[in-house]
Amino acid sequence: METHNDIRLRPRFYRDIDEDIDTVRQKFIEYAKHVPPGFLIKIRPNHIQFSIQGEKQKYWSPHLSIELEEKIGNEKNATHIRGLFGPAQTLWTFFVFLHFIIAGIFLVFSMFAYSNWMLHQPVKGNLIVIALMVISWILLYFIGRQTRANGYGQMEELEREFYKIIG
Repeated sequence: METHNDIRLRPRFYRDIDEDIDTVRQKFIEYAKHVPPGFLIKIRPNHIQFSIQGEKQKYWSPHLSIELEEKIGNEKNATHIRGLFGPAQTLWTFFVFLHFIIAGIFLVFSMFAYSNWMLHQPVKGNLIVIALMVISWILLYFIGRQTRANGYGQMEELEREFYKIIG
């Protein structure tokens, strides 16, 4: 999977295999019985969470969410697999929270700047805050890219294990 030139912070992949969902899920269940050290797998009916655990786990360690879906088409014995790499849910929630805070401040000071401009009042302070929020958004994007780059090796490990499981 190529992730270096991708603008998305949460890389995705798709795979179709010629086995039904129950067979694919059973492969994951068998794997879960003999999970190598350093990995954690949680299996729900059509959703599987696969992550790094133990001493290899860092705050930037990726998690792999896998969705199993019946493939639409003529074959009834095929499964469409959607995989999504992402950070820990707490880190992702915090990251989204920061985006909302920055967006809120940006909108409020944009309204203040527009109001002051319409009233022929100085807007310099408002524009400075707006510029700082834009810089903060850009900074958050690059922090996200760096976090993904730190976890790239572990993403490859998870992907290798995934392909071992499905064959």
